[in-house]
Amino acid sequence: MCVNAQTIYIRLRNRFHAQVDETITVGKLAQLIAPIDLKDQICELPQYTITKEDSSYVVIDAMDVIDTIHTHFPHVDIQTVGPAQTVIEVKLNRRKVGALFITLVWLLLFVGAALTIMNFHEDVAMGDVHQKIYQLITGEKSKKPLIIQIPYSLGVGIGMVLFFNHLFKKKFNEEPSPLEVEIFKYQQDLDQFIIIQEKMKRETKPDVD
Repeated sequence: MCVNAQTIYIRLRNRFHAQVDETITVGKLAQLIAPIDLKDQICELPQYTITKEDSSYVVIDAMDVIDTIHTHFPHVDIQTVGPAQTVIEVKLNRRKVGALFITLVWLLLFVGAALTIMNFHEDVAMGDVHQKIYQLITGEKSKKPLIIQIPYSLGVGIGMVLFFNHLFKKKFNEEPSPLEVEIFKYQQDLDQFIIIQEKMKRETKPDVD
């Protein structure tokens, strides 16, 4: 193909999911700014095909995408912006998790969280604190000041729901919860680790003449 010298801009996506045997095109890997006729042709170029031999993650470098485009359009000037690699998460055919397994995991987490809260309250002597607060307010002693303990227990649960900004699938506002922020940071670190590992594999892989 012969195309007059034109400048196109590509921005690789950070990550996305793909199925086994799926052919990844340039258009799925990156966002492009180019003349409409040229853009449509470039977007349809195949870049990589996911195989069963691939691991759970595949990394595509911007240099590979540039090489693919230049192979078909050698006179195009390519300008890259954004990330230099794209992480593809391969969706492998795994067995569906049963309801019994989910229930057992839920019970394990529930009991573990309950024991953690109870041990914390025992360490800080929260029961004695409630008794002293009750005595200061009423002037009477009580081993079980339920009028304080019940609202406090409800407040702990409500506070956790508000802190994580979730009640099942419902969010109270658009602000991300601390858990979502931590998951996002973890995902960024994981992607960076995968990219570095892939680079090391390519550098140590012997060249085949």
